[in-house]
Amino acid sequence: MRQSTYLKMGMNMLVHSKLRSWLTIIGIVIGVGSVIGIVSLGDAMKANVQSNLADLDLTKITISSGYTKASSNTMMDGDPTNGPGTSGAGASTTDAELTDDDIDALQGLDSIQYISGEISGNEKVKYIGKSATLSITCVDPQVWKYMTTLKTQSGRLLEPADKYVAVIGSDIASETFDHDIGVNQVITINNKSVRVVGILKEGGMGDDSNIYMPIDGAVNLIKDAQEDVYDTITVKAKSEDQVDGLMDDVIDKLMISRHIIREDDRDFSLTSSKSMADSIDEMLSSLTLFLGAIAAVSILVGSVGIANTMFTSVLEKTKEIGTMKAIGAKNKDILMIFLFNSAMVGLVGGLLGVILGSILSSGLQSMMGNTTLGGGVSPYLIVGGLALAVLTGVTSGVIPAYRASKLKPVDALRYE
Repeated sequence: MRQSTYLKMGMNMLVHSKLRSWLTIIGIVIGVGSVIGIVSLGDAMKANVQSNLADLDLTKITISSGYTKASSNTMMDGDPTNGPGTSGAGASTTDAELTDDDIDALQGLDSIQYISGEISGNEKVKYIGKSATLSITCVDPQVWKYMTTLKTQSGRLLEPADKYVAVIGSDIASETFDHDIGVNQVITINNKSVRVVGILKEGGMGDDSNIYMPIDGAVNLIKDAQEDVYDTITVKAKSEDQVDGLMDDVIDKLMISRHIIREDDRDFSLTSSKSMADSIDEMLSSLTLFLGAIAAVSILVGSVGIANTMFTSVLEKTKEIGTMKAIGAKNKDILMIFLFNSAMVGLVGGLLGVILGSILSSGLQSMMGNTTLGGGVSPYLIVGGLALAVLTGVTSGVIPAYRASKLKPVDALRYE
């Protein structure tokens, strides 16, 4: 027989067993739809997170005081959870100050492009009779504009000659106080007048509610701030590829300059934007894989349904199989007819599953309150879903088809 004949007879079997076939197809639809919907949603979430992380400078390393001794339950340097105040099975060392001496010790490292100390704190800010406690970060204006990825929607960033001026986040400018704050307006921080020279673009990364000022004015504005003593030191590597090696070099340099011999005696920690981005990406991939595996159980259930349907079809068509063999049909012909039938069940289920998966993905994104996580279902998911459905159909129909092909004509014609 020709393949067109196999296809025609397989289609005929599908059409003439409507209810049973459609009940079987529904199982495949649910399985394929669930897998496509969840994996598509996971890919969209991953793309959205990566888009946000693209705004981060992955060449930056942050040095902070304090260190949690590594143990089997604690994270090593490079993990975003390993910062000052991290709790766990390891014992935390007493916080030690970061000073200009630490910056001087790191200046000679070839992989460093820029280095700067920062002082931060929460202080009371007043504007036209209203006050709010806001986060203030004091930076070195000589290098800050080269180290930050922040952009202004109006005004400018900090410049080397600045002292009592500020660049504020978009939320502070338009939402924190009763009146909007514009460029060249004056706010009061701890009774000191500070002129706003720039307003940042909305970014959603925590900078919208932050105030940036030159570090020269930090001692007079932030309580407990000391001259040449920093809360954190930020290092910018020359390239992203050098970040991991630079972290090791920074640790070695600081241990020498701070006269630390044993790793357990360290009193500083390192974090990097790159390690944070890698951790988030790995977490999302694992979550998508886990949820996809759960959804794949539906496909397993659907495959059992196809096998059951095919066994039933073989029993119902035993006499027809005997008749076909009696007029010259070979074992291969009978095998191919039933395999084409099971493949078509899988294909129809796959096509409907792709549609269901697309609807499910869009619906889940809407429920999460974000309809811009990503585009539609990717082509590789559509092709993969259809291939999986057809493969499930063929695999589930192999044994019933093989049994049908091995029936003897005489026994098949006598079957009641």
